Amino acid sequence: MEEYKNFCDRPKDQRPQPEEVIGDIAEHLTTIHLKRCPRGKRCLYEGSTSPGGFPNSWQNGATYCTSELAVLKNNEIHTWDRGFDDDGNQVWGQKDGPYEFKPAPTSCFNDMLSPLNFPPPPSMDRRIEGSFILQD
Repeated sequence: MEEYKNFCDRPKDQRPQPEEVIGDIAEHLTTIHLKRCPRGKRCLYEGSTSPGGFPNSWQNGATYCTSELAVLKNNEIHTWDRGFDDDGNQVWGQKDGPYEFKPAPTSCFNDMLSPLNFPPPPSMDRRIEGSFILQD
């Protein structure tokens, strides 16, 4: 990933080209297979990467990584990403359990300076259709 250091500070002709960036990113993408949780559990959906994880060489000698995700009934999201070496030893990621993302308390929404409290943008009468194009 050396080619991405100081990416924005470089002249455009010295940056990786869009097709290179897409190739580098796609190499690290994976799918998390979610399924509805059985009745009586505290989750709505849970899932993980395929057995055996997916190839990874990001850091600390990892050769593969796994991801687990749960969406709970109380609107929490738990995610657990871990990297492992060839011997199955965990070399990066949280060891004690998933990261837990909890909804903000309603008191946060009552703060007038909260970014969540800005009025919505005016509605548009016409629908805009099109594509995004990366321009130099």
